[in-house]
Amino acid sequence: MTKDTALMLISAVFTGALVIAAVLASKIVMLGPLIFPAGVLSYSVTFLMTDTVSEAWGKDRANHLVAAGFVALLVVFGLIQLAMVWRPAPFWDQGTAFRSILGATTRIIIGSFVAYLVSQFHDVWLFHVLKKLFRGRYLWLRNNLSTFVSQTIDTVIFITIAFYGDHPLGGLILGQLTMKLLIAGGDTPFVYLLVGTIRRLPKTPRNNEFVDQ
Repeated sequence: MTKDTALMLISAVFTGALVIAAVLASKIVMLGPLIFPAGVLSYSVTFLMTDTVSEAWGKDRANHLVAAGFVALLVVFGLIQLAMVWRPAPFWDQGTAFRSILGATTRIIIGSFVAYLVSQFHDVWLFHVLKKLFRGRYLWLRNNLSTFVSQTIDTVIFITIAFYGDHPLGGLILGQLTMKLLIAGGDTPFVYLLVGTIRRLPKTPRNNEFVDQ
């Protein structure tokens, strides 16, 4: 495996986690007293990926990943809308269930758009502000601080847009933010593992570019 291959795999995980998080968010779940959308775990994976890319490849590559993820969300939103209006087969009787799940996703995805753009770009920006401040040291601190602040911004924006008027916002914000911060606090070993592995990988030879056959 080369560094380019690793970046492709990380980008695939990032995009997959981002897209499925928008769909899973339509279900509200509980863990003890905490109430939060089911997409929390999946979405938290995206911050792990951006911090890894930020550390291993730099700010520009991380911002490119965030921009690519936004395009993926737009495509998913468009495909969901197309599926919603597409005429169903006469024998298919799951229209109500389909609309009840994916119909709610429209507002959730709009909330995801705004929260995603603000929080993810902020995460990359703050990560590199801290990296400069600490002269490249204390990866664990940079990872946690940038993620904690950005996840807080994301949660407030997303919950407000996605669920205003439908659910009590205070409980959802508290529940989702608590879960996100718990998950974020536990992802630091994975950041070190991924960054350490990537740094040991060879670069892709530039003479292996695709050529017309």
